[in-house]
Amino acid sequence: MIKKVLIIGSHGYLGSKLADFLDQHGYQCVGSDIGFFRNGVLYEPLYLPLINKEARTIDEYDIEGFDVVIMLAGISNDPFGNLSTEDIYDPTRFYALRIAKICKKLGIRFIFPSSCSVYGIADGMLDENGLTNPQTPYSLNKLQIEQDLAAISDDGFSPIALRLATVFGLSPRIRFDVVINMLCGMAVTQKKVVLNSDGQAWRPHIHIEDVCEAFRCCIEWKTKGEGLKVMNVGRNDNNVRIIDVAKTIIDCIPGCELQFLSAKNLTAEDELVVDKKINDGVDSRTYQVNFDKVHEQLPGFSAQWDIQRGVSQLVNDLQRLQLDENKFKQRDFYRLQHINHLYVTNQINEGLFWNTK
Repeated sequence: MIKKVLIIGSHGYLGSKLADFLDQHGYQCVGSDIGFFRNGVLYEPLYLPLINKEARTIDEYDIEGFDVVIMLAGISNDPFGNLSTEDIYDPTRFYALRIAKICKKLGIRFIFPSSCSVYGIADGMLDENGLTNPQTPYSLNKLQIEQDLAAISDDGFSPIALRLATVFGLSPRIRFDVVINMLCGMAVTQKKVVLNSDGQAWRPHIHIEDVCEAFRCCIEWKTKGEGLKVMNVGRNDNNVRIIDVAKTIIDCIPGCELQFLSAKNLTAEDELVVDKKINDGVDSRTYQVNFDKVHEQLPGFSAQWDIQRGVSQLVNDLQRLQLDENKFKQRDFYRLQHINHLYVTNQINEGLFWNTK
């Protein structure tokens, strides 16, 4: 029997790729999205039927009849304009819980993409029992939603929270503000890789194809009622320092150079690549994550893409798509810059709804 999957947040970086991936694997997918990033298209995705609602307005009637809800909708950037952290993230927490409760009532599987960034700063390889130490409002929000899901879980409702490593790889609506995608985009379009830190911070990374496969395996997982299931998703050998990622990318493109961005020589063009959470060239967010559990407990799952293979493929894909510097710097591919633009140009309001004339 073909499973029906509702992807809430279907027009983002992960949602666009996941919809195509699941469609190609025989699932019947329907999307829902507010559309902030609908025009940030690197290549055309497959056709996806849409519910003409977004996460805050979708209701029980819309969800009824699906086998699985994948809850991708949410804010993935720092606060902007005059909006507070609470303005940005509290609604995300509220609607994630509301939709999860509907899924519980209807007996529908609920899958939530959390983040390995909940670990924040840590020594050693952290597993799911490791101490969480979120360093950003985004990471704290992910952890809070996990806690909310745990609170409503029971023997009859067992949602899944996947703590994803930092995702990279090609998508119809690619993000160029995540580290490997950004550095590959620089290398392809400018023959240089520019770091705005010393590159010594450790990060776990995961290819977007492996993320999609993890979601597919969760859809098929015959789980027992054991409350919230939390799993880190990635590969142990993809815990890599940013500087080593940069060197891997440089090796893929002859003549490519490594440069370091100094606060003293910033230009307006650098604003897209500047991470404001890095101070004096040091990124305090450094951690390594253990991914044994997902490979041992999620039936059928095995992360296939190491960084070397994934970077080589992404570079080839961007070259094949003839990515140039203008396209690479298109604002739609940078979440904070684009949503801030929508806000300051009065296209969206303080409630993060579209303004209507």
